[in-house]
Amino acid sequence: MLYWALIFLVVALVAGALGFGGIAGASAGIAQILFYIFLILLAVSLVMGLLRRGS
Repeated sequence: MLYWALIFLVVALVAGALGFGGIAGASAGIAQILFYIFLILLAVSLVMGLLRRGS
């Protein structure tokens, strides 16, 4: 998922550099959403790993 967030970030940067504001904004928004989902899943995974290790 982090891979896709980085891909959308690169698309947003390229589109922004070429002057496509709408595409850049949409791609940046998607990248941001995917990055936050990745962080949430990472936190859940770490907590679940700690709970399993402690049992």
